[in-house]
Amino acid sequence: MKPLLIGGEWVRTSHGVDDINPSDTTDIIDSFAQAGVAETQTAIAAAADAAPGWGLSNPQDRHDILRRVGDEIMARADELGHLLSREEGKILSEGVAEAVRAARIFHFFAGEALRLSGELLPSTRPGVTVELTREPVGVVGVIAPWNFPLAIPAWKIAPALCYGNTVVFKPAELVPGCAHALAEILHRSGVPAGVFNLLIGKGSVVGQAIIDDPRIDAITFTGSQATGERVARASLPHMRRIQMEMGGKNPLVVLDDCDLDRAIACALDGAFFSTGQRCTASSRLIVTEGIHDRFISGLADAMARLKVGHALHDGTDIGPVVDATQLEQDLRYIEIARREGGHLRHGGEVLRSDTPGFFLSPALITGTTADMTINREEVFGPVASVIRVRDYDQALAVANDTPFGLVAGICTSSLKHASHFKRMAQAGMVMVNLPTAGVDPHVPFGGRKASSHGPREQGSWAREFFTQGKTAYIHP
Repeated sequence: MKPLLIGGEWVRTSHGVDDINPSDTTDIIDSFAQAGVAETQTAIAAAADAAPGWGLSNPQDRHDILRRVGDEIMARADELGHLLSREEGKILSEGVAEAVRAARIFHFFAGEALRLSGELLPSTRPGVTVELTREPVGVVGVIAPWNFPLAIPAWKIAPALCYGNTVVFKPAELVPGCAHALAEILHRSGVPAGVFNLLIGKGSVVGQAIIDDPRIDAITFTGSQATGERVARASLPHMRRIQMEMGGKNPLVVLDDCDLDRAIACALDGAFFSTGQRCTASSRLIVTEGIHDRFISGLADAMARLKVGHALHDGTDIGPVVDATQLEQDLRYIEIARREGGHLRHGGEVLRSDTPGFFLSPALITGTTADMTINREEVFGPVASVIRVRDYDQALAVANDTPFGLVAGICTSSLKHASHFKRMAQAGMVMVNLPTAGVDPHVPFGGRKASSHGPREQGSWAREFFTQGKTAYIHP
């Protein structure tokens, strides 16, 4: 049974939970020790004790540690990608690509540790200078989801450590293997005792203990909107910082003047790759009348050529849904869409394979309207709905008609429409003639409305959350 990491020590508990491969439920990856309230409180105490020293540590030391973490992840990208795909269900090429992305994130923030700057300003008072500096926030609770088990923890943990904060990390219960591998790398790379702590356990126990503890100075969270609301409510009495990413219902607008093959490729990638289990997935395809039928026909044909199967097998395009609960949710939304008048044009069937797993053929639902449940709520699976519209103006209105605002995409050859959409789309990120899913590790990530709350993640903008400003007036 793999242990927890608390205060620089590997800690075993009396209870462990098996990590199961969604491509083959007979394949037990490993067993992992489960934390409870006592272990959580001990980890928070260790992080709090370590915070003053780490906050004043030499930036070169922080750079060197983060650089070593990135180097090891990069050197082991094939191995870690294999573990990720076995554990979460992404196909192997996507798993390896995610490991490489995690390495690059650590490398980026290794550099940022040496780039943190301040300002020196003249005061309006003679002989006085003003110094503006940034300091760490303190103890950061990191609560990460299962769909990107290396990349998302990396883009939370790396900046937290870069800017001198200590970390209490709770990964999603479905992906303890990647979290433990990352903890081993951080420990081996020289992170001091208590600066990074790993807690594997239930959200209702470990997660709740983290958000209830006043010693946690900030929480960075990615997950469901309902859980995000709990994090916000629990954090308000403590007046702590919160950074939350809570999903999306992302539109991909397809206009009559688009390159049809490119639009189909964008929709196929954005909606269905990574089994559609991406907060940036193109779950609403908004298509104008002139190209609607050709687009649907071409997309359905492309979907029929996708091979759904074991994530580690050659030739697989789409891996399994992550677990039985998620599969049940996907099927429930498909059925709701059909009951409300949608037409299941392709897929949406549970598939049998050589191994027992959670395999679902990607689903395309046509004939939907903007007010249907399938277009209002996040499914988080390989399910896309199509909304037919008259023209660009209606497409933009429908794209913005959502409580979410993470990312929006448009496929068009019109510079006028592309420029207008970039300005008027109510989303934190906009893609033009590109899939809505797929972002670079060195630029800000985040949305608007119910999708996100707090400062952006990733890139140099991460310092807005992980540091706090200080203004000092100096008279010699």
